[in-house]
Amino acid sequence: MPPDTTQTQPSASTAPAVRRVTVDEGSAGQRLDNFLLRELKGVPKTHVYRVIRAGEVRVNKGRAQADTRLVIGDEVRIPPVRLPERPTLPEAPAREFPVIFEDEHLLVIDKPAGVAVHGGSGVSYGVIEALRRSRPTAKFLELVHRLDKETSGLLMIAKKRSTLVALQDQLRERETGKTYAALVWGEWPARLKVIDVPLVKFVGSDGERWVRPGKADEEEAKRSISLVRVMQKTQDFSLLDVTIKTGRTHQIRVHLQQAGHAIVGDPKYGDFERNRELARGAARFDRMFLHARRLRFTHPATGAELTLEAPLPPECAKLMNP
Repeated sequence: MPPDTTQTQPSASTAPAVRRVTVDEGSAGQRLDNFLLRELKGVPKTHVYRVIRAGEVRVNKGRAQADTRLVIGDEVRIPPVRLPERPTLPEAPAREFPVIFEDEHLLVIDKPAGVAVHGGSGVSYGVIEALRRSRPTAKFLELVHRLDKETSGLLMIAKKRSTLVALQDQLRERETGKTYAALVWGEWPARLKVIDVPLVKFVGSDGERWVRPGKADEEEAKRSISLVRVMQKTQDFSLLDVTIKTGRTHQIRVHLQQAGHAIVGDPKYGDFERNRELARGAARFDRMFLHARRLRFTHPATGAELTLEAPLPPECAKLMNP
């Protein structure tokens, strides 16, 4: 019988072979199906579940179910699976980002605007792929949450699966505080401090994902709450602190736009004419002014209450104080 191999991804000219993978700390606690989907990138979900049901996947030499929780030291037998041919994409360049906080459990960076958090949807790579390339010895690096490509600011990356699960539970239970600096056009009404408007995701005629305000009785509408505080006013703008109580796609962008004050530089929901004038004018400001400036959460390992802050990027600070 031919020996087992630990190749992670056979070349097109090599027949797929059985692999035996030992579960380490980075995968402990993960469901078997999710573990396999990560190990077999590019293989359709339906095929992954098919080989599990057929008993071709073994944990410690025994059959296992899709919802089996893996523990450190488990040996997972992964059957030969031929990966579909995919176009060759450029490898993510190794890149580090400004670090706001780091320990053995967690990394928090200050993401620049214009950088996606992960590859996909026409983007070859993002923050997470670049970090993995720059830290080849890291056993586990996963996004705790996401930021839009156009948004800058604080982004959490878990260095252990237990950290990932604990922080995502905090986000789900609204036990974290996420505050953004947003510059909007015009004078924000001081009385408007709470926006409680449900949001609906949809795909537009251009194939893009969009979000619109919905009605409470709409089946697809999800309740969305943003708390707004005016921090500074100029002749043309209002600088707002926006704390989100829910984490919906494009929540702040749509909430502020539907209130009549679009975010400066927003390429999707903004005032396109004024954005163009600002980019071409003396300020040369050509990004969206939305910055994740503060994070408050409980450290999953120590139990300490942490509040982290990232200052306004220089181009945003300059626009406010030319």
